[in-house]
Amino acid sequence: MSAKSHTTVGDLMGSAIYSIDGLATVAEAIELMKQHNVSSLIVNRRDHTDEVGLVVVSDIARQVIAQNHSPERVNVYEIMSKPVLTLPSDMLTSYAVRLLERFDISRAVVVDEDREPLGIITLRDLVMGHQTGS
Repeated sequence: MSAKSHTTVGDLMGSAIYSIDGLATVAEAIELMKQHNVSSLIVNRRDHTDEVGLVVVSDIARQVIAQNHSPERVNVYEIMSKPVLTLPSDMLTSYAVRLLERFDISRAVVVDEDREPLGIITLRDLVMGHQTGS
C-alpha cells in the first residue's frame, strides 16, 4: 500500500451505512446495532430540506436506559442528535480531527456534494489512519 501525501476523510471513513427512520423505536435501533455490530446509526432525512441525524449507543444509555424508560416506547427522534456535523469526503483528515476535537465529538457523517450520507468517520478512524512522516 502506497502512502498518500494527503489523506482525506473519504479514504478512512467506514463505508457501510446503517440507517434508521426517526419514527422507529429505540428497541428497533438496538436490534439493528446488534445485527451489524455498530455503535451508531444515521437517522434518515425526511426530505431534501431536512438534515441527517445520528443515534449513538451513549444516547440510548443516557436518555433511555439510565432514565428507566422502555426502549419499546421511545422513538429514535426523541433521543437522536440533529443536526450533526457533516464533512465532505475530500476534506483533509488533519482538518477533520480539528473539527471533531473543537466540538468535542467522536464522529461525523461524511456526505457527498448533494449532502447524501456516504459513511461515518470517527476520531479513532482518523487517528489510526493518520499518515506519519512527509
